[in-house]
Amino acid sequence: MTQQIVHPWEAHYPQGVRWHESFHGKPLYYLLDEAVRQWPDRVALDFFGKTYTYTRLNEMVNRIAKGMQDMGVKKGTRVGMFMPNCPQYVMCYYAILKIGGTVVNFNPLYSGHEIDHQIKDSNVEIMVTVNLRATYDKLVPFIGSSSMRKIVVCNFGEAMPLAKRALFMAAKSKDIAHPPHDSNHITLNELLHSDELTTPVNIIPDTHPAVLQYTGGTTGVPKAAVLTHANLYANTMQCSNWMVGLEQGNEIMLAVIPFFHVFAMTVALNLAIANGMTIIIHPKFDLKHVLADIDAKKPTLMPGVSTLYATINNARTLDKYDLTSIKYCISGGGPLPVDVKKQFEKLTGCVVVEGYGLSETSPVTHCNPLVGENKAGSIGMPLPGTIAEIIDKDDHVTVMKQGEIGEVCISGPQVMQGYLNRPDETDNVMRNGRLHTGDVGYMDADGYFYIVDRLKEMIVVGGYKVFPRNVEEEIYSHPAVSECAVVGLEHPTRGQMIKAYIVLKTEQVLDEAGLKAHLKPRITAYALPHVVEFRESLPKSAVGKILKKELVAEEKAKG
Repeated sequence: MTQQIVHPWEAHYPQGVRWHESFHGKPLYYLLDEAVRQWPDRVALDFFGKTYTYTRLNEMVNRIAKGMQDMGVKKGTRVGMFMPNCPQYVMCYYAILKIGGTVVNFNPLYSGHEIDHQIKDSNVEIMVTVNLRATYDKLVPFIGSSSMRKIVVCNFGEAMPLAKRALFMAAKSKDIAHPPHDSNHITLNELLHSDELTTPVNIIPDTHPAVLQYTGGTTGVPKAAVLTHANLYANTMQCSNWMVGLEQGNEIMLAVIPFFHVFAMTVALNLAIANGMTIIIHPKFDLKHVLADIDAKKPTLMPGVSTLYATINNARTLDKYDLTSIKYCISGGGPLPVDVKKQFEKLTGCVVVEGYGLSETSPVTHCNPLVGENKAGSIGMPLPGTIAEIIDKDDHVTVMKQGEIGEVCISGPQVMQGYLNRPDETDNVMRNGRLHTGDVGYMDADGYFYIVDRLKEMIVVGGYKVFPRNVEEEIYSHPAVSECAVVGLEHPTRGQMIKAYIVLKTEQVLDEAGLKAHLKPRITAYALPHVVEFRESLPKSAVGKILKKELVAEEKAKG
């Protein structure tokens, strides 16, 4: 009998959670099928007050699936999703999966150039969008000029209650698109008039792609991580297994982060469905609307990025709202500053846990426990079934000792098949059975992991290595700072220089001299920012992650 390897983190797992769990891949739509069986009358979706039970949701998914089959979607057909959070996203997502299609997530904020690249790269045949000019109008140039042969148009207003739909139609009439009635277009309502799908397509979970998730990866070139049904199903089960303290069929998920982002897709959507949660859907982050819904609808979970929590921390009208229904928040998509975590926990009484993952890992690999030791500044421990190792950054083979810094590498059932049509780049990141993340970190004696920074974001100043995250943590410790980003810029004599971008809290005052005086006792002299720029805002992605690439591009454009 082979003796099982005992990993350092196992001794610190929450009670009842075992690392040696088997996560057998299943078709991803089984999550919805099982939820309908267990909680048929439970509200699944809430959109501005209009609700759908699990039974009703599943009926609509099956009708859309049959309608899509009738229009030619079959095993392997790639269907793009180009829309904000709304009930129709959930319906079409599971419908595509049930008939063997592959979901290709698009960011609705993409430029025409980015849309063109992704359509061609993924060979999308059908695109699903909403009748808003901000999304639909961007797709019009690609009908017939690419592989995209048809657009499924969802009526955004119809997902709302009647009164709110009327207000929306009146207030946003100029923003509503009016697609033509021709062979290139079909409405979601037409698909819903189909019979229900009775027999889902037979899928081999380990090999059949469920989602093409585009990412910059570790090289910055947009490419599709091929995530199979087994990858995404396993990661959903890993997360569910980890979240001790959740009451199946009784939790309420506030989905503010966008479903097209892999973090939201797994945690705010699939995990919620797997546990019979009610999902309160927000099409975008609107502070007033979010606070009002927390106060009125009492969500118990709210995954997000650090900027979401920081924005709520700094809201002027917090005394008007009761936020104490929130029990747990999972922070992902980037580092969670310790001060932001502590302030939000004090404000709500909830537990905020930092997690970690990548598009290439479906995405979650690590998380702090909801019940147990929640180490601030750490990404937590590897999820059940996940092996995380710190590998030497130079030879890419040697496993570093506890406490030593190296590259974080992952293996487990959630790791992608590879990059679509990019065998060389796949081989570059998938070596010796491990996914090389490009992130630098270490593991402590208890098996908790810490991300020091990304290899490509490390700054070298006069031969000294500076990790931006360390500097950012100390900047965030200043009470006047709301947001910050630290980047390395080219310098003729130092090699690189350090620039810090700062957003101050409302009515707070701070200048460069004051910031440096705050930092000098906290960091080494060579890590002090050479230049500090105070701004009203920082560029962010749709999920709210600060975009350092845009800051560097701005500097290069200045010449």
